[in-house]
Amino acid sequence: MTDAAWRPRANPWAIALVVTLAAFMEILDTTIVNVSLPHIAGSMGASNDESTWTLTSYLVANGIVLPISAWLGSVFGRKRYFLTCIACFTLFSFLCGVATNLPELIVFRLMQGFFGGGLQPNQQAILLDTFPASQRGRAMSVVAIATVIAPVLGPTLGGVITDQASWRWIFLINIPFGVLCFLGVAALVDDPPWAMRTPRPVDGIGLGLIALGVACLQVMLDRGEDADWFASPVICAFAAVAVIGLLSATAWLLWTRHPVVDLRVLKDRNFAVGCVMISATMAVLYAPAVLLPLLTQTVFGYTSTLAGYILSPGAMVVLLFIPLVGRLMPVVQTRILVFVGFVALGVAMLWSCRLTPTLDFASLAEIRMAQGVGLAFLFVPISTISYITLPPTRRGDAVALQVMFRNLAGSIGIAIAAALVTTRSQVHMAYLTTHLTPLDQPYLDLLHRNVQALIGMGHSLHDATAAAMGQILRTLHVQASVLAYSDVFLMCGILAFAAAPFALLFSAAKGSGRPGGGH
Repeated sequence: MTDAAWRPRANPWAIALVVTLAAFMEILDTTIVNVSLPHIAGSMGASNDESTWTLTSYLVANGIVLPISAWLGSVFGRKRYFLTCIACFTLFSFLCGVATNLPELIVFRLMQGFFGGGLQPNQQAILLDTFPASQRGRAMSVVAIATVIAPVLGPTLGGVITDQASWRWIFLINIPFGVLCFLGVAALVDDPPWAMRTPRPVDGIGLGLIALGVACLQVMLDRGEDADWFASPVICAFAAVAVIGLLSATAWLLWTRHPVVDLRVLKDRNFAVGCVMISATMAVLYAPAVLLPLLTQTVFGYTSTLAGYILSPGAMVVLLFIPLVGRLMPVVQTRILVFVGFVALGVAMLWSCRLTPTLDFASLAEIRMAQGVGLAFLFVPISTISYITLPPTRRGDAVALQVMFRNLAGSIGIAIAAALVTTRSQVHMAYLTTHLTPLDQPYLDLLHRNVQALIGMGHSLHDATAAAMGQILRTLHVQASVLAYSDVFLMCGILAFAAAPFALLFSAAKGSGRPGGGH
């Protein structure tokens, strides 16, 4: 059988189900821990700051493995490596669930992230090889379910499990799904001829530089907000090492004959543009996904579980629109769909700027639902057209790189959004407080009304004046925060509009997998 004629023995959709379940499980674990950190810290006698290393350790190990997953697959064989990742991810999920102290939990989370890093790239590579070109758009719809829905579901599911049972069950719940995935992959998945075990020479220098650069970058992004970013010498040091490591890794990988990651796949125009597009998508996707729950908890006083529910309607919109996008891809140029998606996302972000301190749950859910429409038009088309012109033998490195760019862009988007909220809140607060002067009549009228109301409740003039001032300052803090979140949504909208024209750099292809075919 020739490489071109190869087809899997099992039903492609059964393969898609089991490999996507594995990726879904891994992506879910990147966010499910977030809302459980106070419970973990309390049960293990640690501070909240110390407990966040359970997140950082996972992201660091995950980020290191992502770009080299194709090389690891070539060393061990893709199916064997995928099964190893599923088995070890499940094992370390169990060990995380039974950890007796924080250092143990951090080490187990590190190993969980190390083996989890191989699941996303392998899932996507398996689907690209399993489905013929004419069905890859539908296959990428399955990838979108894991990539878009899992990060949204994670905090909500984590809050429910923690509140109703114990934080340990956010890890232990992986065990039955991990066993099911392992058995399914073992029974259904076959390696195509081009993905058979073909060991490449060990590129120790490239491996070391990638590990150094990505690890320092992830630590900087994950810990920067708590450490006041570049006001901290530690964060500055991590940033410097990250830049040096990543630039050195890039130079080495382009120079050496047998790189651990083949960066030359970026010479393919569709793939290079796809990496830029998917990075912009993930940055705009993850920033609001983190900001909305944060806004509802800090400003509106929602519980973590209720805040998570804000995102759920948006996820449902994505699920509803993905089949529509799949039907459009064979008849509409993919680049046009991507362009429309970014424009729709930009419009939704501008509409999201209508935040006020009195918005109710339904209005906040509508904001996320509007954002979901644009996202549905982005992930599947971008993920499909990125690999159209790449030969099968180069897909492994390409998928690993794009997943790495995707995850790093999400982390960068979250970090920048969080920093902007803090900065813009201070700017708006500084502006609003300029009105608290005896020369501002609206301020004097509000102060007088509040003082009279408190005096009517039995307070003395002195106490009533102090309490009224406190009420006004709290109101200003809330207003400054809401304005800051609106500013970040505006910037996300600008980013979406700026990314839209780059979609036209894709080849004029419909989503059938056939190059060309433009109208």
